[in-house]
Amino acid sequence: MLMAIPFPDLSPEIFSIEIFGKSFALRWYALAYIAGILIGWRIALVAVKRPALWPAERPPMTPAQVENFLTWAILGIILGGRLGYVLFYKPGYYLENPGEIAILWRGGMSFHGGFLGVVIAGVLYCRRHRIPMLSAADMVAIAAPPGLLLGRIANFINAELWGRPSDLPWAVIFPGAAAQDCPGVAGVCARHPSQLYEAALEGLILGAILLYLAFRRGWLRVPGQITGLFIAGYGAARFIVEFFREPDRQFITPENPGGHVIGIGDFGLTMGQSLSLPMALAGVAIIWWARRRKAAAGSGPGLKAE
Repeated sequence: MLMAIPFPDLSPEIFSIEIFGKSFALRWYALAYIAGILIGWRIALVAVKRPALWPAERPPMTPAQVENFLTWAILGIILGGRLGYVLFYKPGYYLENPGEIAILWRGGMSFHGGFLGVVIAGVLYCRRHRIPMLSAADMVAIAAPPGLLLGRIANFINAELWGRPSDLPWAVIFPGAAAQDCPGVAGVCARHPSQLYEAALEGLILGAILLYLAFRRGWLRVPGQITGLFIAGYGAARFIVEFFREPDRQFITPENPGGHVIGIGDFGLTMGQSLSLPMALAGVAIIWWARRRKAAAGSGPGLKAE
């Protein structure tokens, strides 16, 4: 007998209203984005209001600048996330249907694209206002995990981005023909709740570590160190979860049931892993570079480590 958890009776919509004959709905996914951004904004404000956390007791932004940067970050998340999804996951489809690129409410966002969008927005904003980029990046890094946590929970509520088939007792029976299309599985198909794995690793655990190191261990006083840990932590967490997450359908074929985009002998990497592995390595390199940079500055003539 299959030991699994039936999918809870959850609707992607919190509520909907009719206006002039058209239905408008507030969805959990939209609320997750809004709540994640607001929580991150509050974390950033708390951090910049504590000068002792930063190099030379100088926060990278004023509270007013944090609020102004919020608009830039939101645009970076939305534009980068959407374009990343289009380019990384379905370039052929959107090349044939370019008018659908702007239809955001049908879903389709990429974290890696959103990450690049925020990086570009941050570089432009910092250059315009002469803000130290590394410390600004550290501020954004400690603010990001709540959005990741809530976004992945919203993916679960939407019954999307589920995992590979599993017979573990906490596997979930997701609704829909696509979720129940499991080759080689007779009867009901249960899957890893990989959205919740990601929520725990990328949002809860990584976020707790970053906040502890930033507010209790002085890691913000070494510019770039927190940023490197966030990048490495996300890359490692996503790389691990990809072993349990169902790849996008366009990558799965009878000859390639694992949905690999890079083959390595009998093994391979999914699109998520091929994007996340460089992130993890880059994050480690940034931590090493930030510490070397701080040590070199601290050992210079007339200088001392903070």
